[in-house]
Amino acid sequence: MLTRFHDLLRLRTSPAVFFGAAAVIILFVVTTVAFTDPLDAAVTAASDWLYTNLGWFYIFGLTLFLLFLILIAISRFGRVRLGPDEEPPEHSGLTWFGMLFAAGIGSILMFWGVAEPVSHFGNPPRGPSLGVEAETTAAAVDAMNFTFYHFTLHTWAIFTLPALCFAYFIHKRNLPPRVSSIFQPILGDRIHGPVGKFIDVVAIVGTVFGVAVSVGLGALQINGGLSRVLDVDESAMWQLIIIGVVGGTAMISVSLGLDRGIKVISNVNVWMAVGLLVFILIAGPTLFVLEGTIESAGRYVMNLPELALWNNAYADTGWQDSWTVFYWAWTISWSPFVGIFIARISKGRTVREFVAGVLGIPAGFSLLWFGIFGHSAFDIELNGEGGLVQTVVEEEDIPGALFAFLEHYPATTFISVIAIILVVVFFITAVDSAALVADTMANGHDDFNPLGQRIFWAIAIAVISATLLVFSGSGGLEALEKTIVLVGLPFFVMGYFQMYALYRGLREDTSELPVMRTRSWKKVLPPKEHRRRQGEHGHNAAEVVVEPEAADQPPVRRDPYIDQD
Repeated sequence: MLTRFHDLLRLRTSPAVFFGAAAVIILFVVTTVAFTDPLDAAVTAASDWLYTNLGWFYIFGLTLFLLFLILIAISRFGRVRLGPDEEPPEHSGLTWFGMLFAAGIGSILMFWGVAEPVSHFGNPPRGPSLGVEAETTAAAVDAMNFTFYHFTLHTWAIFTLPALCFAYFIHKRNLPPRVSSIFQPILGDRIHGPVGKFIDVVAIVGTVFGVAVSVGLGALQINGGLSRVLDVDESAMWQLIIIGVVGGTAMISVSLGLDRGIKVISNVNVWMAVGLLVFILIAGPTLFVLEGTIESAGRYVMNLPELALWNNAYADTGWQDSWTVFYWAWTISWSPFVGIFIARISKGRTVREFVAGVLGIPAGFSLLWFGIFGHSAFDIELNGEGGLVQTVVEEEDIPGALFAFLEHYPATTFISVIAIILVVVFFITAVDSAALVADTMANGHDDFNPLGQRIFWAIAIAVISATLLVFSGSGGLEALEKTIVLVGLPFFVMGYFQMYALYRGLREDTSELPVMRTRSWKKVLPPKEHRRRQGEHGHNAAEVVVEPEAADQPPVRRDPYIDQD
């Protein structure tokens, strides 16, 4: 029946995966609108249970993912090329980074660039346990530690692990661009059966929900910016209009494809973001910001082992649940989409290049971004007019934090308009990238895809975002947070299987290295024993020496993967 309906609509996809994911999305929208209060109560209870009992699982798991990636990169597997052994990378380094940035974390930087450091400055995470007082130098130091912890290496480890798995199994083993392909060393040909289809349905639904949450956050921020610049009301109606504009523009970009749509927009947007960053650095307290950023980076490196395993066990304030656990759950929910997208643009790079680029370069840029914006905000609070803590912490206007910050800089209106454009474009690239990837996962291939299929996923993202913001029982931001924490849990569990599957695949394809060969040495005896044996029968004096002496030459080192005559 599904196949007939599929053919009637002239689709070109896997019916079970496409209609399964679509059914879950439609069911969620209808249920949320029809049974708002019961569903809100159930989601609240489930998310509260997860916060209470599984926060440690997210903290420990993500640190384990990061360590695994580093070990894989520095091991012998780091030389493996993600594609044919002699094939060079498809994209230049700058273009590659631009697409990584726009599809992965650009929207996060714009939303949290000011809000995150100021939130921790006004409400220190470890205030109860370490006695850190709010709005002090000590609070600023701790705020930057946690900001870097949330948005640099750990965040990009979430994207890098599935991206590396996708790149390996798609480009090396030529498997379909689906999440189920990662589990081929475990499932074998069952990736095409019910288990594989179930994995792909969960992945598509999680991707759509994860990006929908991002679009919802973006709508709140854009609405906050328009309110400050153009005195527009912060209301559900305007948020729906914003979501409609973002979704509609994303459909146009989706129809243009990767090279003409996403690639061009990403490059332009990255340069605009760099321009905004340079403006904040130059127009603000430049020397203080540079010194503070470098100093905070050093403190972050020193404190990383502690932060990476900190569980707030003694103070038990609940702070980590609403911040760190939420971040990890939210980010990992859209890691399949970012992972496949990064894999598609990374063909031809080695595992070592891939991990260093995807994990290191965006993390380094994030460090600069938060360092410059964070210390500029601290200067306003410590040495300037202040008011940011009141906006972000007391009034809880997190979406409006960036625009409240820009009011302290020259050409406020012009720069705020630029910031709004940046936010809009970042979310457009996120939506069109997610639509392309969701369609690819549903199809099992990335060519001959009808345009209507891709547009459907862009519409689905916009509709879910609007449903969460407007029709859920909780406030918009709270509803987004509670829902995404639950959606992210299956992906966290999958991460452990992804590590095993990748390691097993690499071992199967590269084989075991031979035992290391070394030269041999003669036996060394004390001088008296050596002289004694010289005059005794039954001893071969040529086999023993007084000083260490090699019996042969060192072996000639050669590449074990190249056949030798």
